[in-house]
Amino acid sequence: MPDKLVSSNSVEWGDSKVRNQATRFLATGDSHRTVAYSYRVGVSTVHRIVIQVTRVIWDALVGEFMPVPTTDDSRSIHHPWAFPNCLGAIDGKHVVIRAPDNSGSLFFNYKETYSIVLLAVVDAEYCFPVVDVGNYGRTSDGGVLANSAFSWALRDGTLGLPQDALLPGAERLGPQPYVFVANEAFPLRCDNMRPFPGTQLHGSRRTFNIRLSHARLIVENTFGILSSQWRMYRGVFGISPANVDACVKAACILHNFLRKTTKRTWRTPRPPAGQPGPPPADREAAGLQPVPRMGSNNSTWEALRVREAYLSYFSNERSVAWQPL
Repeated sequence: MPDKLVSSNSVEWGDSKVRNQATRFLATGDSHRTVAYSYRVGVSTVHRIVIQVTRVIWDALVGEFMPVPTTDDSRSIHHPWAFPNCLGAIDGKHVVIRAPDNSGSLFFNYKETYSIVLLAVVDAEYCFPVVDVGNYGRTSDGGVLANSAFSWALRDGTLGLPQDALLPGAERLGPQPYVFVANEAFPLRCDNMRPFPGTQLHGSRRTFNIRLSHARLIVENTFGILSSQWRMYRGVFGISPANVDACVKAACILHNFLRKTTKRTWRTPRPPAGQPGPPPADREAAGLQPVPRMGSNNSTWEALRVREAYLSYFSNERSVAWQPL
């Protein structure tokens, strides 16, 4: 555990036994009672330690391991998996909780469990540049995104995205915006690409969906890594939603901490043979791209235009050996 977590007004965080109780709960998902028996302390003591330690972990590490994205940071997380100008993948994860008292159906989700939603952006290094935690389980992924600070920053143009850049080998298409990729639960926007709807697609549209899904797999893989390392995600939280938020955020920031500080024994998968690499640096212009104020119809048509440009790119200039003909 980092040396920063050494003091608080209420608990001596330097005591390794105190920190171990919190990290054991996160890593194993054991109940507070089981942890209390293991350390010979009261259940209420474990509960207080877990909540306070997780909040200290987040406050101590968020500035270094999940800072507010900047233009330079956005360039550094270019997605290497067959989708140029892609900054990362977006998806939501339901964190199962015990139904809070008098909550009605607010936390009841389509899987017929009670949950809060973890909305995350994942970069090419399997890290979380952005997380949003605490929305009701009944809210759709698109609704969670629309209500998040991340979405507001995208709409206001304050997130720090790089300026539009040419796709490699496709100068005829002109500069295209940097985008995130997501599944069909999210809206189509100029900065967020989703697949074409339908299951009986052929030709270029099917190719586009396959390329987008291939790029989006990184967020599914990262959620799998998160659940394997922090097994609290595999159980049912029996604490209040506000305290669940603290545990979820602590696990996400510790995930980033481990990915960025542990000696790497893994490799980011290389693109398949024939896949284009990232765009040359000299094609990226410095500065922020201004976001014009447009009506809803104009915005929709612009998003469709961007998706059609990627469709043309994948079908012509940069097809790869593993995509369908």
